[in-house]
Order: sequence, then C-alpha cells, then structure tokens
Amino acid sequence: MNARATEPAAAGKIADTKLRPVPPPVAANAPKPAVETAAPRKSGAGRILLMAGVPLLLVAGGGWFWLTGGRYEETDNAYVQQAKVSISADVSGRVSDVKVHDNQVVAAGDVLFAIDPQPFEIALSQADAALASARVNVEQLKVSFGTAQAQLKANEQTLAIRQAAYDRKQALVDQGVSADASLDESKLTLQQAQSAVDLARQQVAAATAALAGDPAIATDAHPAVLAALAAVEQAQRNLTHATVTAPAGGVVSNVSSLNVGQFIAAGSMIASLVETDNTWIQANFKETQLAELKVGQPVEIKVDAYGAPMHGTVESFGAATGSEFALIPAQNATGNWVKVVQRLPVRIALSEAADAVLKTGMSAMVTVDTGRSTLDKLAGN
Repeated sequence: MNARATEPAAAGKIADTKLRPVPPPVAANAPKPAVETAAPRKSGAGRILLMAGVPLLLVAGGGWFWLTGGRYEETDNAYVQQAKVSISADVSGRVSDVKVHDNQVVAAGDVLFAIDPQPFEIALSQADAALASARVNVEQLKVSFGTAQAQLKANEQTLAIRQAAYDRKQALVDQGVSADASLDESKLTLQQAQSAVDLARQQVAAATAALAGDPAIATDAHPAVLAALAAVEQAQRNLTHATVTAPAGGVVSNVSSLNVGQFIAAGSMIASLVETDNTWIQANFKETQLAELKVGQPVEIKVDAYGAPMHGTVESFGAATGSEFALIPAQNATGNWVKVVQRLPVRIALSEAADAVLKTGMSAMVTVDTGRSTLDKLAGN
C-alpha cells in the first residue's frame, strides 16, 4: 500500500517536470544579473538647514532694506503749475481790433486787442481845456489879490487923512473956537474911511484864501490846477488803456469769443494768459511725510507726459493744508468725525528751463531726497 501511495507522487513530479519550461543554457562569459540594492535614506540635516536658512535670509534682507530705506519721500499727487492771468480791459468800449488768436505765444508788451479810442481822445481834449481854464483862473486870482492890496493901501491913506482932519477939528473944539456940532461931519467921514479899510482888508484875506493861503504860490501848485492835471492824467490813462497789451510773456487762450465790434465792460474777463516763463511743481505730500522734508532738498521729477526725469529743489511749504482753502472747510466739531490724512502743498522749483515742454496741469511723480535713511534716524544722525 505504501508503494502504491508513493508511486502516484513520483508520477506527479515527473508530470510537473515535463510541463515546466526549461531555462535556456547560460553562456560561460554572460554577465551576471545586477543585484537590487535598497536606496539610502536622505539625511534630515540639510532639510532643516534649508527650512531655517531661507526665512532667516528673507528676514535679514527685509531688515537691511528697511534700515537702509526711508531716505526718499515720494508722491504722485503732483502737478505742473504756471501763473495764469485773466486778461480784461480797464475801460469800457467797443473792440476795434484784435491782434491775437488762441494759443498764440506773445511777449510782454505785445498788443492783444484795442478798443475804439475816439471817446477817450475827446475826453482828453476836454481835460486839457479844463486845465488851461484852471491856470487862467489862478492867474486871475493873483491879479485880484494885487487889486485888493492896492485898494487896501489907498483906503488906509484916506483913513490917515480923515483922521488928521478930525484931530484938527477936535483941537479947535477943545480951544472953544468951534462948536461941537462941527465935529459931526468929520467924525462921519472918519468912520466911513475906517469901514473902507476894514472892507479892503477882508478882500485881501479872501484873495489870499483863493490862492490857497499863499499869494506867491506857483500856478501849477494851486489845488484847482492840480485837480485839472489829475483829470488830464486820467484821460490820458484811459486812452492808453484802450490798447490792451500782454502783462507778461506766455500763451494766450480763450480769445475765440473776442470779435471786432463787440462791446466790453471794464473789468470783464476777455481772455487768459498762461505765463510760461515761470514754471514750478506743486506736490501735495501727506502730513505724515513732512517730518524730514526741508527747503533746499534735491528733488527728482518725472512728468507723466515725458520719460526723461527732471530735477529741482524744495522751494517752500504751503501755509495750510488743502482742505483749509476749500470753499466750505470741513467742520469736525460736530462729533461725526473720521480722521483723514491731510495733504500740504509743497512748491518745487525746477533746476532746468522746462518752459517749452511743460504745460500747466500736467501730472508728475515727485521724489525728494531727504539724505537720511531709517538707520540714520535711529542712530540720531
């Protein structure tokens, strides 16, 4: 029974041997297959160094930039500014000639437009005639003064004669030669002579007053003549201002509505003149940026319209923040208050002539070199 039990197993092995594939024969010089080895584990020290080193480098770099920064204060709330003059006529009249057009470049003293001068020429002639008449009147007052003096002198001499006659009559009466009634006529004549002298003195005083209290006054120094001279000067001024000229060099604008034959009133705005000879930058810095800003510090200016930077210096600081010059200033005493950082206008003077390229109102970026970094501030330098 054991033999029968063993035989089938042997037979099964024989069967398995027949079914299993036989490997090919290995050549003598064939390379041996590579033996697989496990990859070594990475060290954790490098990873820790990397994780700690990168933040440290970032912190060190940020600290360095913070300490070395803070030297420059900049704002993009800055604009090119040029003086603007409103052109108007000092006298009323009708426009007779227009010499300029919109955006024309003019120099100081160039004629812009003219008003009909004929009414002012007539007024000047009238003032000249009034002046001549005033001078004649003063001369007549001097003659009157001389006449009053001569009349006073004659009356004083008559009074002396009448007084001598009265004294003789009085002596005869005192001696009893003549009666008292004979003195009445001499006394009346003496009183009339005295009244004539008093009247002449009043006439002299009136003539002196008419000559401003100085009989020897120069004709053109008399108040009436001075008033006439002032009227002549006013008439001459009005005639001169009938021709309107440019008060400064620049560019004329808004003259398209000015036409020949148009009547304009004195003081009414006719055109505008932008003075290109004087250009500056108005930079509105936040109040938190003003601690290190000082007059004379160098400034770099980049106008949005042009790429090349310009240079200048801090010239002055505004007297108040922009909100203080508003038409209706903010009232913070009501309790409904929100703190808003205010801005102060700072005037920047340009170092180079930029009148030809800059136009008023252009936007700019302003950077001021304060000369002190955060490290200098901490060190107290």
